Amino acid sequence: MKRNKIGALSLALTVSLLFAVSLLAQEKRIQKSDLPAAVQKTADEQSKGATVKGYNKEIENGKVEYEVELTVNGHSKDVSMDPQGNVLEVEEEVALNSLPSAVSEGLRQKAGKGTIHKVESLTKHGTLVAYEAQVLTAGKRSEIQVGPDGKPLDHQE
Repeated sequence: MKRNKIGALSLALTVSLLFAVSLLAQEKRIQKSDLPAAVQKTADEQSKGATVKGYNKEIENGKVEYEVELTVNGHSKDVSMDPQGNVLEVEEEVALNSLPSAVSEGLRQKAGKGTIHKVESLTKHGTLVAYEAQVLTAGKRSEIQVGPDGKPLDHQE
């Protein structure tokens, strides 16, 4: 009987923890008209020559961020901004064969036996900080990252 109570308590704590973690990074689809004026202006600048797929409002580590999802020349580009319209991060799809050899080799090494499906450059505050790839290994999806030089990162970007 005591084991059942402990198990139920553990389950409740686990569910509560998962719920709390999901609150840390909530993403909600919104309309352009829901964006603050400064964010609308930056989104308009960033989307010139692109097709807008949508807008999101996200709470990341307790801070509000806005994102515009774009298609540019057939590839994806996501631009994250703060409420004042400052660009925080740009994730832009790039072709694996267009990367510097050190970067493509670094991604292939990290992917191991997996297949690389999509590669994005990650730029924060105007500086290229990493390349990120979606990998499929034995039916399971994962993400890997390397630095702009193709070497492993000390931390996830």
